[in-house]
Amino acid sequence: MANDKATKPPPYEGDELNMCLARAFDFNTTTAIVVSGTFPNPCGHMVLKVGDADGHYFHTAGGAYSRPKFMRELGFQRYLRENKKRVLSRRPVPITDPIAAQAKLDQLMATPWRWLVLPNNCASFVEEVVQAGGSNAGLYFNCPRAEAFK
Repeated sequence: MANDKATKPPPYEGDELNMCLARAFDFNTTTAIVVSGTFPNPCGHMVLKVGDADGHYFHTAGGAYSRPKFMRELGFQRYLRENKKRVLSRRPVPITDPIAAQAKLDQLMATPWRWLVLPNNCASFVEEVVQAGGSNAGLYFNCPRAEAFK
């Protein structure tokens, strides 16, 4: 009799972005989303949404040195469900230079992210993209659940 736990795939975290899309992402509507964390993470997790209702979601996930992931809306709902997470907050982030934000996002999506818990985590990934796009939004302590992204 096979062990079901051994054959069950890991929860969905998104997909690697392995090609350029035909159009740039719509940074006119950019949102920093905080979701609940996975035990033992008390800080929660931050995801960047670019675009309106049919936007794209970006975040770092998958280990200490793996490429960031992206999802569309159905993928984000799947991510929340399979990882037993819930949205804690959504904050709009004004982007004044969408071309620079796009360039930074392209660079980060193509490069493995070195996860260092608080100094180089999911929040700093979002900060790098939005700050390249002209925003000064960020977190002082890099703990999304404990402070507002502003």
